[in-house]
Amino acid sequence: MRSKVVLARLARNPQARYGLVALLLLLLLAYVGPFVGAHTWTDKDFLAFLEPPSAEHWWGTTQIGQDVYAVTLRGMQKSIVIGFLVALFSTGLAALVGAAAGYFGGWVDRALMWGADLLLVLPSFLIIAILSPNLKGGSWLWFVVLLAAFSWMITSRVVRSMTLSLREREYILAARYMGIPGWRIILRHVVPNLSSLLIIDATLNVSAAIIGEASLSFFGFGVQPPDVSLGTLIAAGSGQVTGYPWLFLFPAGLLVLLVLSVNLVGDGLRDALDPGSNQ
Repeated sequence: MRSKVVLARLARNPQARYGLVALLLLLLLAYVGPFVGAHTWTDKDFLAFLEPPSAEHWWGTTQIGQDVYAVTLRGMQKSIVIGFLVALFSTGLAALVGAAAGYFGGWVDRALMWGADLLLVLPSFLIIAILSPNLKGGSWLWFVVLLAAFSWMITSRVVRSMTLSLREREYILAARYMGIPGWRIILRHVVPNLSSLLIIDATLNVSAAIIGEASLSFFGFGVQPPDVSLGTLIAAGSGQVTGYPWLFLFPAGLLVLLVLSVNLVGDGLRDALDPGSNQ
């Protein structure tokens, strides 16, 4: 019943509808679009260097003859995957740490919240920038781990405060008196009751992770060649934006549309899941 109410309220929100449609179209473009184009992202046309958009190369070519359409969609795929993985890991970590701190209390609470406070005051951008060059030969998944490691602390504090009230509920007390282990109570009862908060947080974390990845990749600390992301493409095209604008405008435009659509969906979910909303 609650899911039907949430879906109905979400459907009545015009911004959420527009954001969801835009997001679905962007996902379709990213993962189906490469099969429509005539070139792959690794192809090089040695007869078309820095060519403007044409019938042969819809979004033009790069300085080494790569098709901008194919390369940009490849970069968007990588940015989307990184955004969703970072959101999944950071929200999951925030849920577990915050729920454990609030449920167990005592030294567990103090230790976990001390760790969260420590990470909050550390300059995450600088630390990732320092560590990333040491991981250039490794998988890009290490980059996801670094981004997720600095994205969960504030949400964990919110989860902790909500868990402090949840642990006094009758069904939690009954489960405790039945001898059910604490971690099982957290996973079966506490975290599911915080699903509204976690869904909203995960949605908004996607756009934050995409922007974070693009920012770090722009400065050369994220996705490494020969692979590409929207950040690396924007960095490569920013120096030639006046002479060859298609190198910059297409990846930058897709980044703006992607982040905007995810934010609209996140705002719509927040309104739909908020009992105090007037929608």
